[in-house]
Amino acid sequence: MNILLLEDDYDYKNSIKEYLEALNYSVDDFENGSEAYDAIYEKNYHLLILDIRVPGLSGYEIVKNLRENKNNIPVIFITSLTDINNLSMGYELGCNDYIKKPFSPKELKYRVEQLIKSFYFTLNENRIKINDEFSYDISTMQLYKKEELVNLTKKELEIVFLLITNKNCYVSIEQLRCEVWNEKYMNEADIRVFIKNIRNKTSKDFIETKRGLGYKIARLNQ
Repeated sequence: MNILLLEDDYDYKNSIKEYLEALNYSVDDFENGSEAYDAIYEKNYHLLILDIRVPGLSGYEIVKNLRENKNNIPVIFITSLTDINNLSMGYELGCNDYIKKPFSPKELKYRVEQLIKSFYFTLNENRIKINDEFSYDISTMQLYKKEELVNLTKKELEIVFLLITNKNCYVSIEQLRCEVWNEKYMNEADIRVFIKNIRNKTSKDFIETKRGLGYKIARLNQ
């Protein structure tokens, strides 16, 4: 799970980044809105956490530009602004949630988890049932076979997350390169090794393959 964090207060930014990374999120942090906006189009992010008043493009401007370009990536604003007009502006521009400063780490954790669930999974429980044998815990981003944790590496977990969030759709080799390896070149044979390793730890039918389309994990209709 890749998160972009935009916050111009250095200490505040670092504390948020460290906390989210301790929860196993991958976090890229920025202090300048223009640099953050460019990064959104250079790397795939699953969630944006944006301060509003920052150097360069403001959080408002970033969301406005994204929505005008039909980019619906989920956004949480973090702000000390409490005026109703400021809050309503954010929602009108297309943000998904607000957190008012100061906030507790646990509030951030719950807000992030809830937005991920509602945007990518559309369900209330933390554990989603993939099929009769496997389930996925959204809060810990771990895969389970029955009630036993499947011991996957970080990259294997990133692959599983990508396939699960692309519900019942095939994910191409190029998309895997872009989102799991951040466009770093990976030989197709090497990617197949990762897929094979996941199958060895789960089952041979856990990940489906279709020539010319890529890979998918078939999910129950949740």
